[in-house]
Amino acid sequence: MSQHSERSNVELTDFLDGQLLIAMPSMSDQRFAKTVIFLCAHSEEGAMGLIINHHADNITFETMLERLEITASDQAIVMPTPIEEKHVHFGGPVETGRGFVLHSTDYFVDNSTLEIDANTSLTASIDILKAIASGTGPDRSMLALGYAGWSSGQLESEIQANGWLHCPPDPDLIFDPDIDSKYDRALAKIGIDPLHLVNDAGHA
Repeated sequence: MSQHSERSNVELTDFLDGQLLIAMPSMSDQRFAKTVIFLCAHSEEGAMGLIINHHADNITFETMLERLEITASDQAIVMPTPIEEKHVHFGGPVETGRGFVLHSTDYFVDNSTLEIDANTSLTASIDILKAIASGTGPDRSMLALGYAGWSSGQLESEIQANGWLHCPPDPDLIFDPDIDSKYDRALAKIGIDPLHLVNDAGHA
């Protein structure tokens, strides 16, 4: 259990794109308190990810389509179940008016889709929202407004400061609509009981 925590407090030698970031209780930025973030990109230039366990306030998938001018507000959107029950997530505090779709790799658009790993891709084009609305989109997807971003070296510094743990991705956790359990389930993946977490650097 402590092995992973110790790894999170040494110099990172590998980039963490495709990993899950889990906020520690010591996280000082309340926007990220108890968040789980899927890291879509990570390089020497910085990092970008989507929060997967926070819903956006007061917005539905249908409203999101209207805001992005995919359909007029007076047009009925006919979506197959369970698409009609899709939630919109708060992906992070950067560019909160911009939509992102994290999805399974069975959907791909040239010059629009970023393949992150064998199970997950990211698309930010309007085409994928149209496809989801019509029932022709990816098998699994998560819609988000905004994203979390870090400048060069910033994420590494936050990990060194005991702000984040990280663990391998889990598609079942990423795309599960039950967001309330995701934080505890992500910690469980690395053998941590959230009741036993302490704020001291390097310990869990």
